[in-house]
Amino acid sequence: MFCFQCEQTAGCGGCTGKIGVCGKSADVAKLQDELTGALIGLARASDGHQPTASTHKTMIEGLFTTLTNVNFNEETILSQIAAVRQERETLIPGCNACSSPCSRNDEYDMDKLWTEQEDIRSLKSLILFGLKGVAAYAYHALVLGYSDEEVNNFFYEGLFAVGEDLTMEQLLPTVM
Repeated sequence: MFCFQCEQTAGCGGCTGKIGVCGKSADVAKLQDELTGALIGLARASDGHQPTASTHKTMIEGLFTTLTNVNFNEETILSQIAAVRQERETLIPGCNACSSPCSRNDEYDMDKLWTEQEDIRSLKSLILFGLKGVAAYAYHALVLGYSDEEVNNFFYEGLFAVGEDLTMEQLLPTVM
């Protein structure tokens, strides 16, 4: 396990081992990464396809679930991963069964992010953690019946950027 996304990280350098300072287990951290990778797959699938209110809800709930201290329940996270995959299938039906894979909706392996070149990793982490923070507000607004299309669209743009092999110059506009 490696986690460095909250103010509780061990020695300000990240939690490693079987459990974090916050109590998150390595298994939960891995599931949160899997969920984030699935959300990047959903963002990729939205490229050229119009997300629906259901897609936005799934995206926001998924990002909110990956916040550090929101949910440590493995079953809930697994359920959210399944919901993201179902929403992706709804957005582009049959794409996973295609005999000519184009990686249009591939999930992202978060291990790749954590081993990126330092500057790229930093920019992508900034995007990712920023999206999670915005998702916290968007989730609570959604519960109250509010939604903003510009904010919703940025979740897809940002996650898409995290999942791509982009240069610093290409990532900076998304960060800004």
